[in-house]
Amino acid sequence: MTESESIAYDVVVLGAGPVGENVADRARAAGLATAVVESELVGGECSYWACMPSKALLRPVLARADARRLPGLSQSVQGPLDATAVLARRDSFTSHWKDDGQVQWLESTGAVLYRGHGRLAGPRQVTVDGPEGERHVLTARHAVAVCTGSRAAVPDLPGIDRVKPWTSRDATGAQAVPGRLVVVGGGVVGVEMATAWQALGSEVTVLVRGKGLLPRMEPFVGELVAEALAEAGANVRTGTSVESVTREGPTVVVTTDRGDRIEADEILFATGRAPRTDDIGLDTVGLEPGSWLTVDDSCRVTGSEWLYAVGDVNHRALLTHQGKYQARIAGAAIAARAAGVPLLESDRWGAHAATADHAAVPQVVFADPEAAAVGLSLAEAEQAGHRVRAVDFDLSSVAGASLYADGYRGRARMIVDLDEEILRGVTFVGPGVGELLHSATIAVAGEVPLNRLWHAVPAYPTVSEVWLRLLETYRG
Repeated sequence: MTESESIAYDVVVLGAGPVGENVADRARAAGLATAVVESELVGGECSYWACMPSKALLRPVLARADARRLPGLSQSVQGPLDATAVLARRDSFTSHWKDDGQVQWLESTGAVLYRGHGRLAGPRQVTVDGPEGERHVLTARHAVAVCTGSRAAVPDLPGIDRVKPWTSRDATGAQAVPGRLVVVGGGVVGVEMATAWQALGSEVTVLVRGKGLLPRMEPFVGELVAEALAEAGANVRTGTSVESVTREGPTVVVTTDRGDRIEADEILFATGRAPRTDDIGLDTVGLEPGSWLTVDDSCRVTGSEWLYAVGDVNHRALLTHQGKYQARIAGAAIAARAAGVPLLESDRWGAHAATADHAAVPQVVFADPEAAAVGLSLAEAEQAGHRVRAVDFDLSSVAGASLYADGYRGRARMIVDLDEEILRGVTFVGPGVGELLHSATIAVAGEVPLNRLWHAVPAYPTVSEVWLRLLETYRG
């Protein structure tokens, strides 16, 4: 292996996914010399194995579901989806797993890209083992930002390696529809992939250890989604754990704790995420390899003056949009500290504080029906010690929803802080509700007083009129 002389940059970024790209962009915009290290594809998990391919798979599924609820159109969309066309469109959104366009954008910012595996080699030092056996040694004058993301966590079941189960990457990138698919896990990935592959023709069985789907949202969300999945033909089994999994020829055999034997062509484990920090040299700076990294609100690692952890690796909010938000915060903080500008640590709404990661994290689950939530659920708000009231409204009673689709089923809930008269959280479930979420995010993040929110008049007849109905219900 040939080793180069050490090259100095102001900032070195490990990981060129959306988070790393945004840290680099903000650093370069501030005039800081920046290097970015990537061992896979520039653009990261979101572009090739998560957000983009999964939503490309789901969009035809949800569009067909909406069309089937509209008389005059429903008879035209009764046939099966064209799986070949859906998968081809998915492939186009991943640029066929080629990153030329992403590389061009990154280099247009002025950042220098290093291909290869990057590791910390002590304070402010990074080594990069390149694809041709070369080794680059990089020094960071001001900051190293760890933006390496997370990976699927597969349970340690006997013989699971021989089974070769699907993870989220396999589920979003598969080139053929499995005849029978077992999905283990009832979180976002499990629900979305069950929705997609069932609609594309798989016989889907969902195994959930807990009481229901989407347990981090309000209970009624998981209930409605489970009901819809069952109506679509999926077999949803709650309170069920996998005890063993084997592969007999091409067939996967699953045994549950209830003694059930389930045969399938593929099995997807959607059972959580783990940080991609096991082989990046954390031990050289006194940190535990493979651990989540604890940070302050500027995303600087606790106890360090130069190391930042941005995105999934800090375990604050494992969502692409939140990671990009953190990246903007971290980039601004790195630039300010490099320029010797003091940060106002007490300014929770300043340019250097990731305030929204505490109170206003939005998320959409692209199931049928869609689920969207921001802020705290009722249980979370009560656990946090807030004096709150949950205000519910049946979305099917809103004129815009009944126009959206016949037989519209959905529900909305806002969590009102009775002492502050602001919203602590908002949840929607129903077709198309993802487009309602940003208004809720503004209300929660901005701590808009309810007496002021009353004057934000929703257009008629839109689904957004549910805001007026929720406020009327609260006022009584």
